[in-house]
Amino acid sequence: MNSDVALDPDLDPGAEEAETRAPDPHDGADAPRRRWPRVLGALLTVALIATGGVLYAEGRQLRDTPATANLALTDAEATTRVTGDVSSALSKVFSYGPGATATTQAAAKEVLAGKALQQYAALFGQVERQSADQKLTLTTEVVRAGVTRLTDDSAHLLVFLDQVYERRGRAPTTASAQLTVVAELRDGRWWIVGIGST
Repeated sequence: MNSDVALDPDLDPGAEEAETRAPDPHDGADAPRRRWPRVLGALLTVALIATGGVLYAEGRQLRDTPATANLALTDAEATTRVTGDVSSALSKVFSYGPGATATTQAAAKEVLAGKALQQYAALFGQVERQSADQKLTLTTEVVRAGVTRLTDDSAHLLVFLDQVYERRGRAPTTASAQLTVVAELRDGRWWIVGIGST
């Protein structure tokens, strides 16, 4: 008789405790489900950090390329200034007349330096004699000048010139020329330090 009473859970407080402590068969299946969002979040965080690192490294490489260091591509004002200064200088030093060679030589010393001035001085002796003997006048005009490379203190240019030769008693002759020019910024002024023909 007592065994029937003991089996009734309403009457046996120990049976109720045992019932609450019994393992739930669904607990084992829910634990991995609850872990997945955390694992997935951690993986996404690692992936984002890795992607950010790669993009940062590639961005640095792009910023450090020679193209981005060339101010001719990014600084229009500096490009215009060096183009104007070099064009004006070339027009002065390559224009002369029979009675004005001293003026041209003086102008050359104000805009040429280094190797360019040495080359010019060596050639100008011949030009001076020809100009006096043949009554030759040369007028040079820069048709187009382009800066191929520009830094804070140096510039490389490609310059296209039209030159008009006039000899006394003859019709004027026109010729075109192309020059490569190297210029350096010194004391706030652009000086031509190298001239070559192309």
